[in-house]
Amino acid sequence: QVQLVESGGGLVQTGGSLRLSCAASLGTFSWYAMGWFRQAPGKERTFVAAISVNGDSTIYADSVKDRFSISRDNTKNTVSLQMNSLKPEDKAVYSCAAKAWNYSPNDVAYDFWGQGTQVTVSS
Repeated sequence: QVQLVESGGGLVQTGGSLRLSCAASLGTFSWYAMGWFRQAPGKERTFVAAISVNGDSTIYADSVKDRFSISRDNTKNTVSLQMNSLKPEDKAVYSCAAKAWNYSPNDVAYDFWGQGTQVTVSS
């Protein structure tokens, strides 16, 4: 059964770090580009980062570039998001998503979604 499960969210102070993980149950994990998106209360879901099927290429939203890092382990069917230098504006529910083949910054292009994990950054 297709399933994406995020973990690692929590409360952190401004400037702190968190590492989010996503465990994927897909037919063939290596066929899917993986992405992270976030959504704050009352806001639209926005792109955070994405990684190609083999992990050789990544893209980031300008707001997180140089602070966040996405990675994947195709032997474990996992994708991670290392978040450093967190800011209050990073507070959101973070969701991982899977998209067949090519990655994309557009949430509508993704095929499967996890339930999300809450990240709270205090001032």
